[in-house]
Amino acid sequence: MESTVCGQSSEAGSGEYDVAVVGASLAGCAAAMLLGRQGLRVALVEKKPDPTAFKRVCGHYIQPSGIPTLERLGLLQPILDAGGLRSRVRIWTRWGWIEPPDVPRAYAVNLRREQLDPLVREAAAGVRGVELLQGRAVEKLLRDGDGAIAGVVCSEPDGGEATLRAPLVVAADGRDSTVAKLAAVKEKTLPHGRFAYSVYLEGANPPNAPDSQAWFLDPQWAATFPTDDNLVLYAAMPTMDRLPEFKRDPEGALRSFMANLPDAPPVREGTRVGPVIGKLAMPNKVRRPVAPGLALIGDAALATDPLYGIGCGWAFQSGEWLADSVAPALRGEEALERGLERYRRRHRSELRGHSFLIHDYATGRRFSPVERALFAAAASDPRVAERFEALGSRREKPGRTLARAMPLVIAAGARRAFGRDKRTAATGGAAVAGMAK
Repeated sequence: MESTVCGQSSEAGSGEYDVAVVGASLAGCAAAMLLGRQGLRVALVEKKPDPTAFKRVCGHYIQPSGIPTLERLGLLQPILDAGGLRSRVRIWTRWGWIEPPDVPRAYAVNLRREQLDPLVREAAAGVRGVELLQGRAVEKLLRDGDGAIAGVVCSEPDGGEATLRAPLVVAADGRDSTVAKLAAVKEKTLPHGRFAYSVYLEGANPPNAPDSQAWFLDPQWAATFPTDDNLVLYAAMPTMDRLPEFKRDPEGALRSFMANLPDAPPVREGTRVGPVIGKLAMPNKVRRPVAPGLALIGDAALATDPLYGIGCGWAFQSGEWLADSVAPALRGEEALERGLERYRRRHRSELRGHSFLIHDYATGRRFSPVERALFAAAASDPRVAERFEALGSRREKPGRTLARAMPLVIAAGARRAFGRDKRTAATGGAAVAGMAK
């Protein structure tokens, strides 16, 4: 007997695939594209039926660390053709502006999720071997005789239920992952001491556009991200004590907050395009990225503080790391457990140091002594600024950055101290001379 299984005709109500990817956003599409190119059969399952659906409560910044993945996927040029902007990030602290190096590796990409998500989804659906199944929500997980996950049961648009069998299920369904819950994956939740409001404005380009700008006000934070269609995303992430004023008047409070920044952008001049978006609860979530027959990518594996704009880049990158790790196993060349362990190690190696620093600062605390020294040195020494950019863009691991930057930071601090001593001595000498007259 033949039946329809989430869009595929198969025997006995079951569709057979090499991998079932749940979630057709950035991470899921990246993994599906690369696995499909390996000649594998991929079910790309998405609960939203609308092909133009996009993630609304999110920025659109793709860190420089994610650009090589976009190039490999063949997505960078289509993103630029859709209006995406290449930009660096200038950072303000009380020690002054930190200017990023003007080199290709320092440039990120900005394209609104409204444009980005459908573009990426369409590209994934165009890869041979990838079947995009929209309007299907995962209801259950299948398990084999050893307890390993072996597929999913999903709802059909007509109200029915169908089965997708696959030796690997990939959870790419976000920070509140349904698949992770169904699989009982342990989750660590870490506190977040800020909230976020953002809005797109037209006609409010900062002087340094298309470069993005961020203000680290210790501990408040704000940023501007120029993007497609002459729009700029204005965003603020204050500490929780500022929440009442933002809840009373989100747009007014956001504009006032941004207008009072040092070297403030022209927020008063812009015309709002779309709603003011708020996110009041942003706990960091950490899950083990693998289990028998299961892998987690993107926010399903690691959902961290959005202040640093790392979500989109890490989504693409984790999809790439997974595909590279498990493709040999899915082709029958080795055990799947070996490929999953390879992905676990890669995920941990690449993101553990960055996530530790991000989670620590997400509490809303003030700068640490090391951070103060690094920010101060980066504002005055281009060599420190270059190392700072490598860390902030997630191209370099924290340990390597600190090893290379700290001697420069110490030297810069000594120069500042020596300059203060000379100024103090000169002032004191003038005072003594004045008293002697």
